[in-house]
Amino acid sequence: MKETSPIAINQLGYRPKDHKLAVIQGPQAQYRIVDQHTKEVVWQGESSAAEWDEASGAVVGKLDFSSLTVEGEYYIEGELGASWPFVIREHVYYDAQLALFKAFYYLRCGVELDAQYAGAWGHKACHNSPVKVYGQPELTIDGTGGWHDAGDYGKYIVAAGKAVADLLLAYELYPQAFKRKVPLPESNAAMDDLLHEVKFELDWMLKMQQPHSGAVYHKLTTLQFPPLATMPEDDTADLYALPVSATATASFAAAMAMAARVYADLDEPYAERCLQAAKQAFTWLEANPDVEGFRNPADVGTGEYGDQQDTDERYWAAAELYRTTGEQHYHNAFLRYASEPSFSKTALGWTDMGGYGTISYLLSEQHKRDEAVVELLLAQWQHQAEQLVDVCERDGYGISLQPEQYRWGSNMDVMNNAMHLLLAQRFANHARYEPFIAQHVHYLFGMNVNGISYVSGFGHHAMSFPHHRPSVADGVKEAVPGMVSGGPNRNLQDEYAEAHLQGRAPAACYADHEDSYATNEITIYWNSPALFVLSHYTQPS
Repeated sequence: MKETSPIAINQLGYRPKDHKLAVIQGPQAQYRIVDQHTKEVVWQGESSAAEWDEASGAVVGKLDFSSLTVEGEYYIEGELGASWPFVIREHVYYDAQLALFKAFYYLRCGVELDAQYAGAWGHKACHNSPVKVYGQPELTIDGTGGWHDAGDYGKYIVAAGKAVADLLLAYELYPQAFKRKVPLPESNAAMDDLLHEVKFELDWMLKMQQPHSGAVYHKLTTLQFPPLATMPEDDTADLYALPVSATATASFAAAMAMAARVYADLDEPYAERCLQAAKQAFTWLEANPDVEGFRNPADVGTGEYGDQQDTDERYWAAAELYRTTGEQHYHNAFLRYASEPSFSKTALGWTDMGGYGTISYLLSEQHKRDEAVVELLLAQWQHQAEQLVDVCERDGYGISLQPEQYRWGSNMDVMNNAMHLLLAQRFANHARYEPFIAQHVHYLFGMNVNGISYVSGFGHHAMSFPHHRPSVADGVKEAVPGMVSGGPNRNLQDEYAEAHLQGRAPAACYADHEDSYATNEITIYWNSPALFVLSHYTQPS
């Protein structure tokens, strides 16, 4: 069959009781679902009236077959042809959830990834030379460990902050989804593998804090990116710790306060170390209320992660420290930041971290809270959820992005929005958004205008050529599995996209090509919200 079909499905399949949807490019028509083995027709129905969908640039209708709940292997067929085969199975997301998690192991820096754990995708130890402090050449630090951020080998604190937040929040809310072993070199009975993996990143983050001041270096990179076909161990240019920033310091404080809470019952000395680091970082923030946002120096070309607004990160840090300690000092700081209208209290992206502060405060039920603030934050969260649902109901593929929102990293926004809806359900104690959340997962795994699963290694037609240096350079045909592609980007921000995607509708502005870094790179904070969402589906009921 062709690589793409007019019938777009979740190529992983569907759980028996979940909302099940396929999207069809073509007129309203009758469709049948056929048992892959017996060829028996097990379901038939009509697609919805076909309508023009601005985001995808296609005329589409929806086929809702939620009433089919019997486990098995099936395909959809109609006059336009057949879909890929798919399964209905309770544990349909288990392998993908584990792979989304293991992708972080594949991104480890500073250590050898040997075949026992990495299979074909190993590499030698890398980036272990002393790190020069930018602007102070006589000063060096130990910057070993942590995760490579993305398709490059840089390590960035604000990116780490979002990834760690998603993973630890997933662990707090869905702990039973992390009982399976990956396995990792550190796997043991004392701690779940997710906490071993997150600790690998936290250990590096702790090295990025100035011991005397509490401030945190913004990032650790070479001055320029290495060529694309470069393995980690062959990237031997000098490493630099770039100047401290308030966004990095606040993200660090928040992540460490979370870690102090999550690790408290498992490794008390480590939890205490994280808490003291968080407090020291927050003390620096209070002493430095007006810090200019980070910008790359003129001779640095690696990811800037610039952000001229740090109030949202400070708000988040105060919330996490209050939730972890219950100390009034942090509550006062949180309420002070909460009164500022200058930032979103619901956003979950690395530039706008206010949503994490809101989540933390709303989950701080064990401490005294300002009920008027709680009420206001809940109202904002639920209002945003209803707006997302409204977009889903109008979108041809049932997701919450408007045409102008297909930007760099749009798949992060898709998963962030699913996260938002999951948390809205939790806060309001209902399950009304389940169909819409499921549609975001269906989209990620193939129910999109490109007919592609945006997760490497998962789906009949899965993303295979990411902008990811090891996947390009390692000589292995298959990409490292379990990585989430950035996804469609209407702004055509790389040469490949500019040359090949002109004139396409926003959701179709995607290329599964290693040169398209603006549509097909990978990064830790695109995997992390996807892992959060799939943990909802793999938490035993």
